[in-house]
Amino acid sequence: MFSIFKRDPAKKLKKQYFAKLEQAMLAQRKGDIRTYSLLTAEAGEIDKPISNLMES
Repeated sequence: MFSIFKRDPAKKLKKQYFAKLEQAMLAQRKGDIRTYSLLTAEAGEIDKPISNLMES
């Protein structure tokens, strides 16, 4: 009945995920490929729980 008041648990994770991807993009533009790859890997780790939440 009150499901409209429940918070979306994936919303915070999605925000972190897109922030990491943006940081990675900026690092790539600067030519810092090592930081780009590290940030992309971190974004991938954040994406795993998001996909688990979406499946259930």
